[in-house]
Amino acid sequence: MELAISRASGLLTCAACACLVALGAACAPGLPGVYGVPATSPAPSEGWTPPARVLADTSGAPPAAATAVPPDLAGRLQRLTLGDVIDIALRNNRATRVTWAGARAAAASYGSARGSYLPTVDFDATATRVKTVATQGRSAVEQKLYSPGVNLSYLVFDFGGRSGSVDAARQALVAADFTHNATLQDVVLQVEQAYFIYVANQALVDARQATLAEARTNLEAAEERHRVGLATIADVLQARTAVSQAQLDAQSTEGDLLTARGALALSLGLPANLDYDVEVEPGSYATVGLVADSVEALIERAVRERPDLAAARAQVREARAQVRSARAARLPSLALSGTGERTYSASLPEGDYAYNVSLGLQIPLFSGFSREYEQRRAEAEAEAAAAQAEGLEQQVVYEVFSSYYMLQTATRRVHTADELMASARQAADVALGRYRAGVGSILDLLAAQSALASARAQRVQGRLEWYTSLAQLARDAGALDARGQSDLRVVPDSTAVPPDSTAAGASP
Repeated sequence: MELAISRASGLLTCAACACLVALGAACAPGLPGVYGVPATSPAPSEGWTPPARVLADTSGAPPAAATAVPPDLAGRLQRLTLGDVIDIALRNNRATRVTWAGARAAAASYGSARGSYLPTVDFDATATRVKTVATQGRSAVEQKLYSPGVNLSYLVFDFGGRSGSVDAARQALVAADFTHNATLQDVVLQVEQAYFIYVANQALVDARQATLAEARTNLEAAEERHRVGLATIADVLQARTAVSQAQLDAQSTEGDLLTARGALALSLGLPANLDYDVEVEPGSYATVGLVADSVEALIERAVRERPDLAAARAQVREARAQVRSARAARLPSLALSGTGERTYSASLPEGDYAYNVSLGLQIPLFSGFSREYEQRRAEAEAEAAAAQAEGLEQQVVYEVFSSYYMLQTATRRVHTADELMASARQAADVALGRYRAGVGSILDLLAAQSALASARAQRVQGRLEWYTSLAQLARDAGALDARGQSDLRVVPDSTAVPPDSTAAGASP
């Protein structure tokens, strides 16, 4: 009988548990909503529909720059020089602001770490009210105590742990400063490349317009010959087709110019639709030649002066300092501490002093091997930092080597393009003269015109590649400063063909 009752009781208990589980599952809360809409999308294949309140809330957006265009440059936005656009870019660029803020944060961390060489002094004050319960032979006592005091602690010696932490913070600051310098060089290079592309497109537009004017001249010659009966209508149609093609090329290049203009504005941190223009100073881009320094000298300079490589080396020194700090955590340390306070109470209205001074020796014995693993982690990170610095040095050598010979190739291409331009110009003039004289065909004239248009475009492209290659080499060698200047010596080539005024001058 008792066994049956026990089994029945167990069944009831199981049933009650099942009911409680079911009730709990039924009462379990669902996902919370966000401003009256579901918290998530209804299915993995569907997107979440945000509430209008979230879309309208812009409080988390970063504040807009107070002035995008510096006041000293706002009055001459239509004639900005290369130095002006670099100045605007460095003032507006967000990457430079990020690295500068990082450098200031690292400087504050270094100052905080140096504080470990000084004692730590804290002031504290306590107010205590004590009331005891009356017992046999003793009456109840109520007393108020006021105890202002000063606590001092100072690390006397720790086998290099403190110096390692300070040195790590120092090297982190050095790395942050070099990272900022490297970012400045990268921004300057990006702006120079965007500037040269825009100027090259301006020159290409002029070249396309010159080609269009020549195509119209050829059309007039074909129409004149057809009018006097010396040419067929096929000549006129072919010349008219060449005019349409030249006009189409000019329109496409004008579109590329606007795109390059917007890209340059973006690199300056300005709206793409800002009304501005650049001014190319006469003679600023006339010198095209070879760099006087050898590639070995430039590589040696880059290995010595590249800020990103210097930052990597500082990070190696930081990691090694962390190893010293982790190693010192496994060794004894000696610390001095002291407390001084003055207590006031009803029985001591004038107060009385109390102090204690202690010199403590702490010897690490066992911490679950955590200190040993921390040292191993620090050593591994130091090895990784050294390997990264070594790899970056090899990358720097490659970049200088590559950009140096790219500049060499670009220089030869400029000279070849000049020669091509001169010969194509002469061939076009001869072809036009022969056609007007009736001894040349329209096909010869159009072929010469096409070759001249191609020569103009290659000449512009060659100079663009030369100027961008020079800027790239200056950056790779660590010679590019915040004004876009470098001390690389460019030796002019006296064998270069003089610029042709009909081919948009010597601008890139």
